[in-house]
Amino acid sequence: MLRLLASGCARGPGPGVGARPVVGLCHPGLRQSRQASDAPRNQPPSPEVVARSVGICSMMRLPVQTSPEGLDAAFIGVPLDTGTSNRPGARFGPRRIREESVMLRTVNPSTGALPFQSLMVADLGDVNVNLYNLQDSCRRIQEAYEKIVAAGCIPLTLGGDHTITYPILQAMAKKHGPVGLLHVDAHTDTADEALGEKLYHGAPFRRCVDEGLLDCKRVAQIGIRGYSTTLDPYRYNRSQGFRVVLAEDCWMKSLVPLMAEVRQQMGGKPIYISFDIDALDPAYAPGTGTPEIAGLTPGQALEIIRGCQGLNVVGCDLVEVSPPYDLSGNTALLAANLLFEMLCALPKVTTV
Repeated sequence: MLRLLASGCARGPGPGVGARPVVGLCHPGLRQSRQASDAPRNQPPSPEVVARSVGICSMMRLPVQTSPEGLDAAFIGVPLDTGTSNRPGARFGPRRIREESVMLRTVNPSTGALPFQSLMVADLGDVNVNLYNLQDSCRRIQEAYEKIVAAGCIPLTLGGDHTITYPILQAMAKKHGPVGLLHVDAHTDTADEALGEKLYHGAPFRRCVDEGLLDCKRVAQIGIRGYSTTLDPYRYNRSQGFRVVLAEDCWMKSLVPLMAEVRQQMGGKPIYISFDIDALDPAYAPGTGTPEIAGLTPGQALEIIRGCQGLNVVGCDLVEVSPPYDLSGNTALLAANLLFEMLCALPKVTTV
């Protein structure tokens, strides 16, 4: 009986087979499965039919499968935090975000988005990172994402520290060429090195520029703030052509006009969304590794992501949730909601 309940919860009510085994990406010897093209689309179960405390801990209690084949979009966890510079714990972010995602539902009345009526979506588990070797972890992440994007599946990533965006963008650029970037964060993450290391969560976009992974004229960084060791900390970014929007330029105003400008900047070419939860004020999102005061509000975060509707979004991530500093779970809950909003903003999602 328990097995039947778990299977029905993961698949959701209605026709279709049960959930796939709960396994992660990049494990050798795993049997790959493929969703039949004529099968009904996956639907998260309604709490009116299946209690929220029932079922496997997948994102939105979606089916877990090992292959991106047949999927339009998928949630993937990257439980890595060995690139952090201050408070650790982001390796537990994907699991905690999935736990809080039980509060999400299938339709977005505010935007009219119907993602689960438009796309085949599942949870692909976690990339099997190497917690003892950051370089090897990046290699594993890149290889996993190359397979995902090659299958035509748009990844929505649960981080993990911000180092993970670098190998993800390596995989993105291999398919799409240099991509535009909407980067929402308290920090620019374009440092060159720290303690002699060029690979850590403060440098992913510097590495991306070095390797030509970004279309630099189509990069916008929003929510940037904090103290610095120089009076001109954004010189490098602006010299590359990035648009840098400081948090203080966002205080007490709607960001809808800003996003209209960003949409014009991005055009119709592929863009990637990378959202660091520390872009939000720590009053709303305390569970993160490098909090900065006077940040964005949850309402502004929604305006930013909803402002991406109509853009050619080829991937997204939500990073830097650190559950040990998130005693209420509200940071992870906010992260789960923002990931759902990203899903709703993807191309081919029907809106009414």
